[in-house]
Amino acid sequence: MKRKQIVAIVGRPNVGKSTLFNVLAGDKISIVKDTPGVTRDRIYADVNWLDKTFTMVDTGGIEPDSNDIILSQMREQAEIAINTADVIVFITDVRQGLVDADAKVADMLRRSKKPVVLVVNKVDSFEKFMPDVYEFYNLGIGDPHPISAASRLGLGDMLDAVIENFNESALEDDEEDDRPRVAIVGRPNVGKSSIINKLLGEDRVIVSDIAGTTRDAVDTEIKRNGKDYVFIDTAGLRKKAKIKEEIERYSIIRTVTAVERADVVVMVIDATEGVAEQDAKIAGIAHERGKGVIIAVNKWDAVEKNDKTIYEQTKKIKEVLAYMPYAELLFISAKTGQRLNKLFDLIDMVIENQTLRIQTGVLNEIMAEAVALQQPPTDKGKRLRLYYITQVAVKPPTFVIFVNSKELMHFSYTRYIENKIREAFGFRGTSLKFIIRERKEKDE
Repeated sequence: MKRKQIVAIVGRPNVGKSTLFNVLAGDKISIVKDTPGVTRDRIYADVNWLDKTFTMVDTGGIEPDSNDIILSQMREQAEIAINTADVIVFITDVRQGLVDADAKVADMLRRSKKPVVLVVNKVDSFEKFMPDVYEFYNLGIGDPHPISAASRLGLGDMLDAVIENFNESALEDDEEDDRPRVAIVGRPNVGKSSIINKLLGEDRVIVSDIAGTTRDAVDTEIKRNGKDYVFIDTAGLRKKAKIKEEIERYSIIRTVTAVERADVVVMVIDATEGVAEQDAKIAGIAHERGKGVIIAVNKWDAVEKNDKTIYEQTKKIKEVLAYMPYAELLFISAKTGQRLNKLFDLIDMVIENQTLRIQTGVLNEIMAEAVALQQPPTDKGKRLRLYYITQVAVKPPTFVIFVNSKELMHFSYTRYIENKIREAFGFRGTSLKFIIRERKEKDE
């Protein structure tokens, strides 16, 4: 499965970043209302254009008064976009014209050698504003694309320009590389780097000087029992960032991009602090994207224990992460190396489950048995009928169920069918995806 391309939106305050983001993301903004991974101000969303799906990231969130702060924060935003995105959409404002901050950020983007699509927003009338749009050629980063996000003008041409810049061959390389990719994610200071250092058997400090971020998620190759693994580390978020929200926003952007590239996500939780709301958000990203998930409870050596401790911690974690009961749990210590060797066995098992295919005949037997045990729901005298089930994809295992009425197929009944499939095949460590399709009943 190819990873999705990542497109980051960069620009000054009030140029219309969020408006553009919301218009492109459409009703996707409220995709999953009950998943903690969905932050209040949604930072990322999947966008479809001409049969291509990409992940769009809004780096937004700067509204200070002073121009100096705006410029330094825009630079920081641009850094993140340069480090994590495949294509950068740089938004300017035709009404405010070309300003100094735009020129400085354009310099950074030009030096990065990343593809940049320059967008001039608030062009409600092409006739009226085109002379002003031409001014933006002075930035020296290519043709300006006039749009009006609010009026939805010019978006098609802009999206064409975005997908023209996708480097498919780079993704093909990813495709051919069949080494398991494991993203280590979690809040700052839970021990993500320590885990990788311990697995490597050497200390590597992965924090650089850029305020608030490291150069990039760092890929580390680790060999074990003759098998290669690629670990993607999202560590290095420094505590120095000015406001907590910003650090959180950046860490979520970094997490999204790392998770996007991974097969399995190892979510690290600090045993001494327990599971936090931010943990639920980060885990939600992996859940939403259908990745394999292992929850590693680190610093287990530092916890006072009795015979009930593991049981109580497990119960608490399962409660907070109730939407992903399939996640595998492992209590470890990066400091002492306790149980770290088990991580590889779990990764192998989760990948096997992520790529497991079940024959259609077997699936339909399981479904028929499930329906016999618990009758499908009825509504206003009409009963739900399940005709057929088949698996259509892996990573995550994806099933299509054909029914007589989508409306009658309640979430709870889909969950019931999922549980029956899990009883038969386990699928430990991976989410399952169900697509419900309606098929008109034949003459009865």
